[in-house]
Amino acid sequence: MNIIENIVGEICKIVLPINEEIFFGNPKSQISICTLSSMKLLREISNSSLMSEIALVGRLLSENKGIDSLIKHVISKKNIKTILICGKDTMGHRSGHSLLKLHENGVDSNSRIIGSSSPDPVLTITKSEIQIFQKQIIIINKIGETNISEIKHSINSLLKT
Repeated sequence: MNIIENIVGEICKIVLPINEEIFFGNPKSQISICTLSSMKLLREISNSSLMSEIALVGRLLSENKGIDSLIKHVISKKNIKTILICGKDTMGHRSGHSLLKLHENGVDSNSRIIGSSSPDPVLTITKSEIQIFQKQIIIINKIGETNISEIKHSINSLLKT
């Protein structure tokens, strides 16, 4: 089954190419934003005044490789303490849901995210990396929010605390 999944994944990369997109803002900020599958929102934020208030904004499309990459990046940036998750969750993959469950519950002995309803929430990162992520990061759940004004309001509220 894994061989078929890999072949399908490679075909998807060719047919539906999705660029790795992350935009960097204020390197001293402790806040980052994840827009999940909302690419328009990602571009809106990257071109807004929010970039002077946040460390980075990026997207998250998969419940496995995407979360692996996000965690490795975030724990390498010790200044990042908060991730605001917004935008539409990836249909089928539910990567935002899986990220929340990972932060809340961790992984089982097979590296599967506990409590995730995603189809393949199996990670390759270590339990130690997950524990660092869980201790380092506070997640603000705004899944479904695509209004940049509301997101700016949420960021401003975080900056006041």
